[in-house]
Amino acid sequence: MGAGHAHKLYRQGASPVHDLPPHCKLAAVFLFVIVVVSTPREAVWAFGLYAVLLASVAATARIPAPFLLKRLLIEIPFVTFAVLMPFVVPGEQVHVLGVSMSVNGLWGAWNVLAKGTLGVAASVILASTTDLRALLLGLQRLRLPSLLVQIASFMIRYGDVITDEMRRMSIARRSRGFEARGPKAWGVLAKSAGALFIRSYERGERVHLAMVSRGYAGSMPVIDEVTATGAQWRYAAALPASALVICLLGWTL
Repeated sequence: MGAGHAHKLYRQGASPVHDLPPHCKLAAVFLFVIVVVSTPREAVWAFGLYAVLLASVAATARIPAPFLLKRLLIEIPFVTFAVLMPFVVPGEQVHVLGVSMSVNGLWGAWNVLAKGTLGVAASVILASTTDLRALLLGLQRLRLPSLLVQIASFMIRYGDVITDEMRRMSIARRSRGFEARGPKAWGVLAKSAGALFIRSYERGERVHLAMVSRGYAGSMPVIDEVTATGAQWRYAAALPASALVICLLGWTL
């Protein structure tokens, strides 16, 4: 994958976070999320400190707050689920502003919101400072099964290809006066979906034959060897290590 495949979440920049090797960032975010999930929900103060840690990382990476907050909107479905929990979870009831809510439901909603938001924020920071090609190289470096890395690579590439094909088909329909209004348009859209599937399948076959003719035997060649120094690993470990201290305090205090 070339440099032209930078995703929309990626924010070009020069910062210590951007410069870290991708496998260091992937490991740090994974361990941070594990620590956050392991924190008792009653330790409300701990989640505030986790948010401060992430805010400091975002500031170091020079990611503006509006940019980060806008990307956090992806968790709206989880927020909707969490809001409903106090009303559907059985157990002891408590009145909040005259409304009867479940105590267990309130704690459950807080647990989902706090941990989910922190996990999404950590993922957004990772995506904002690491392009897709680097992420795939990082997964390879972390010894993720080669087949899974290849599937992810092809999925990203074909996502762009299929999106472009859908755009061209939409332009072709509009140029012929088609407008998707009402059930009468469903037949045309269904035929378009079938044509898109056939074109994608045929293109996949052509790409596979081209790869085999060039010597592909089930594994992709490693073009860039990404390495990390001890100092870079220690720098990346600062986030999960600090979070671990907070988590242990949350269980003991």
